[in-house]
Amino acid sequence: MVFKCFRMVVWGLLWVGSVAWAQALQVGNVPVSFEPPSGFVPVPQAIIDIKWPGSRAPRFVVGNAAATTTVAYDLKPHRIPQDKMEEIQKVFTPLMERMVPGIRWVKNELIEHAGQQWLFMEMTSHAVDTDIHNILLVTGIADQMLVFNFNSTREEFPRLEQALRESIRSIRVLR
Repeated sequence: MVFKCFRMVVWGLLWVGSVAWAQALQVGNVPVSFEPPSGFVPVPQAIIDIKWPGSRAPRFVVGNAAATTTVAYDLKPHRIPQDKMEEIQKVFTPLMERMVPGIRWVKNELIEHAGQQWLFMEMTSHAVDTDIHNILLVTGIADQMLVFNFNSTREEFPRLEQALRESIRSIRVLR
């Protein structure tokens, strides 16, 4: 019910006259860019506040028209050296298992991408009114923690999986 109301609020508030990107987006003030899936547009702050209540909401979110599939990305004030990524994984794994209801791991590994080591956590979980498929990527850059969260309802994920994975592959660290 909450999810359906959320969807109605989204449709009612937004997306009239929104423009989809044809090029990469810059991530904050660091030399990182990525290409969101085609048709994704900025998610308004009112929707971000509903979807991510509390003080840890991402500053940047793009999504499909209903905001049922989103890419949230942000920089957090935590220094993560590349040689500490295994330690970060050891901290994040039990934290996610405590905080995420019904978590089921698809992958939880360190990967090399765009000249960086990343923590790559793919999981499914339960939300209040639907199941979710998440792909979380974390790395350190410019003395900050860079986080990407590719998030979709489990119902919608199969239709958008290829576009989400292409968006992940498009992440670039400019040197």
